[in-house]
Amino acid sequence: MAFGRRKSRADEAQEMANKIASGKGLYGRITRAFLGGEGFAAVQQSVGAFNSVHDAQQLRAAGVPTTPATVVSINDTGQLINFDPVVVLIVQLVGTEEQVALRTLVSKLQIPRAGEQVLLIANPQQPGSYLYAGMA
Repeated sequence: MAFGRRKSRADEAQEMANKIASGKGLYGRITRAFLGGEGFAAVQQSVGAFNSVHDAQQLRAAGVPTTPATVVSINDTGQLINFDPVVVLIVQLVGTEEQVALRTLVSKLQIPRAGEQVLLIANPQQPGSYLYAGMA
């Protein structure tokens, strides 16, 4: 495949992280063995948060409509991915009383605060749930 389309380094890194988080392959089994159940669950949650942000960016770029929401509260999980925090956001959909909890990665330069508007995108992989799509 000398002239074929090669994956970017970011795509290769994401693929490897997904394999490790799934516990498959040599690195996945070694990671699970060294971290134990609780540590391995934290790795899985972090990779899941990263993947949800990546999916939301792709959906937003494709023109999928967003849903505005107001931040009710934000809690730090203590986890970082590329120095950006993974947080738990409690948001209220604008115009409704419905509140949604999201575990997501946010930019350290744009951390939402209580009362601010954010955008959500309906998660096509899990109907009835949302992905964080950034600040409004």
